[in-house]
Amino acid sequence: MPPPSRLARTPPKGASAEEAPAPSARAIEALERYLHELGAVKRRSPHTLRNYRRDLTGFLAHVAALGVEFDAAGRSDARAYLFALQTAETAPASVQRIAKSIRAFYRWLDRRDELVAGNPGDSILRLRIPKAPRLLPHFLSVEDVNSLVDTPTADTPQGLRNRALLELLYASGLRVSEATSLDVLDLDLTNMQLSVVGKGEQPRVCLFGEPARAALIAYLDDGRPQLAKGAESALFLNRSGGRLSVRSIQEIVRRVGVEAAITQRVHPHLLRHTFATHMLDANADLRIVQELLGHASADTTQIYTAVTQQRREALVETALQRARELERTRAAGRPAPDSDRSIA
Repeated sequence: MPPPSRLARTPPKGASAEEAPAPSARAIEALERYLHELGAVKRRSPHTLRNYRRDLTGFLAHVAALGVEFDAAGRSDARAYLFALQTAETAPASVQRIAKSIRAFYRWLDRRDELVAGNPGDSILRLRIPKAPRLLPHFLSVEDVNSLVDTPTADTPQGLRNRALLELLYASGLRVSEATSLDVLDLDLTNMQLSVVGKGEQPRVCLFGEPARAALIAYLDDGRPQLAKGAESALFLNRSGGRLSVRSIQEIVRRVGVEAAITQRVHPHLLRHTFATHMLDANADLRIVQELLGHASADTTQIYTAVTQQRREALVETALQRARELERTRAAGRPAPDSDRSIA
């Protein structure tokens, strides 16, 4: 993004965050109305609302520092703010998210006729979203997944729970927030599926395989009864008999990953990435994977096809390299190394 053109409205150099004026009472009131609608009507999650609040409070403080009323801010003011974030080495994905938050908020104001008419060429509604590089998601190999789910011992309630949790996260591609909200009644062990309420309160059905089913049965028969203290409906319980929190599930997955000696950091979303990658590696239909993941758009799922294509290219390159080495070895009259192993 090029530097902003309206430098006269840039705060003086050296001004600290403490010196910057807070957003005006009118700006805060409008922001609270906006967040209330997102939560009550559009059913955005508390996490999403926190991101919107943080993103927009920063920008509203920025325009207050410029001496500009929030409802009269222009595109150049927003570009100046985004450029400052980029200069401060804010992550490109974060800058992109903040730009989307700003534009969405001002479009909401515009629909309510709450924007001050200004220069049409500088309308904040015309703010362009900077492109962030799409980083390919990491994932685990099949061997690492097997090592991970086999690590929890089956001789304690927590071990049975952890194995069932890991099997289900990998087998169904659940988000961690979806896993913690699961109730026992959401499970259909006969048909190996579960009912999930995902982002935006959107319900969907997730599937799982026989290994996850066996782990869940073992946990429900021998693990959960020892953890349950009352009429708790949650599927996954902590040692006090309450529902496992998001933080607890993250810590369980991280700790088991360390115990399994997996070199990369393991977290629940990594298992979701792994589920999608392995499904597409097995030639699953992209639309089916999109539906199982609960993605609103196929574009979101599309990134996994790049991962699998990259994997295929790497396998082909490795195979060709080994073939060339074998050919050179034969030409030199030496025995072929590892001649009983596949070149792939």
